Amino acid sequence: MFFIKLIFSFVLISSSLCSANRWYRMFNTNHDDPCIDRHKRFQRCIPDFINAAYQKPIYVTSTCGNSPKEFCNLSQLNQNHPIDYLTDINNPNNLTCWQSDLIKQNDNVSLILSFKKKFELTYISLQFCSPNKPDSMAIFKSMDMGLTWIPLQYYSNNCEDIFNKSSNGLITRSNEQEALCIDTKSQLLTMSETRIAFSTLEGRPSAYEFDTSPVLQDWVTATDIKIILLSSNIEPNSYSLADFAVGGRCKCNGHASKCITNSDGRLVCDCKHNTAGDECERCKDFHYDRPWARATQRDANECVVCNCNKHSTKCRFNLELYKMSGHKSGGVCIDCQHNTAGRSCHYCREGFTRDLTQSMTSINACQACNCNNHSQQCRFNKELYLLSGRKSGGICIQCKHNTVGRHCSYCKETFYRDPNLSITHPDICKGNQ
Repeated sequence: MFFIKLIFSFVLISSSLCSANRWYRMFNTNHDDPCIDRHKRFQRCIPDFINAAYQKPIYVTSTCGNSPKEFCNLSQLNQNHPIDYLTDINNPNNLTCWQSDLIKQNDNVSLILSFKKKFELTYISLQFCSPNKPDSMAIFKSMDMGLTWIPLQYYSNNCEDIFNKSSNGLITRSNEQEALCIDTKSQLLTMSETRIAFSTLEGRPSAYEFDTSPVLQDWVTATDIKIILLSSNIEPNSYSLADFAVGGRCKCNGHASKCITNSDGRLVCDCKHNTAGDECERCKDFHYDRPWARATQRDANECVVCNCNKHSTKCRFNLELYKMSGHKSGGVCIDCQHNTAGRSCHYCREGFTRDLTQSMTSINACQACNCNNHSQQCRFNKELYLLSGRKSGGICIQCKHNTVGRHCSYCKETFYRDPNLSITHPDICKGNQ
């Protein structure tokens, strides 16, 4: 009954995550990319919901028959109880069971499942082969490939003593990442129920606002799951499990519809929307005109290419500029080429003049000023450009060193040119004595 409620709860919660994809499948069946809608606009896309544990290897600290001295059940001494049974196809009419070795009082058995990548989990389910379930059980997750562990849920007939947790814990918006301890008198020891199921979002107040809740997005994220079965029985006993299932999706932040194996053999998202990374968690190079964000039903939040007028292939994001633009553009071009400058490589650098006959995206948009080293500024004159046979249209501005003229090639009035010096010499023009 509990598992049925869990699935019903999952259907309600995941409806907000899946409606965009369902709409796509209903009305865009001839379209190849679920990350783009029928109007060729980006839309949120998510990988299929799967049993992430299916056929995955599981590490266990104890398996029946592996110990040379102690056996879980002498009548089953010659039978195998491999851990592979936990993640094979689960047939209720023909259960295949993994079984632990004998567990002594205060000992425990650990089961560790690794996804080798971040997944967003909806439920974790364990089906026992018999009503003999542990007195206490803990579910942990890791977000860093098993380096550190975070509790998700506790079960015990004595929460306070075993886990130092109250069995009357309450989840509010201020503690949505807190693990509860469930009293096993109502869960694990129910003789008619052999399946234990934990829903990651059940009872979490922000579950129906998952798109806008970074706290819950982080809460459901895991690279590994660890189950610890604890025994407080005086007499040694063993535990037997038929199924270990984990419902979830490859985490891609709404920017991929599937995960693929890359050239290194690792599982990664097939990122769209100009995103990159194992989880599409950042913008790909040169697409920093607005900050990265997770895709939602309302907005795909695709990364936007920087506008560098084809004079650079590098840029960075500037939050202040983004705010000043009304949250429209924050890209700043780096290493502008072709004698250009500016956050968008949109004007000519000092010593060069804009050729107005060329598009700003042309590599010839900026022409060098010929000011004989007496000015670093010039402007473009179209008439002069045409009169010169389209060779030169620059007019020097603010000539220095007492020079004047279009190219700063004459001396100003009351000054004369020193014939012994080059025209580019700063002392070319002498004052009359």
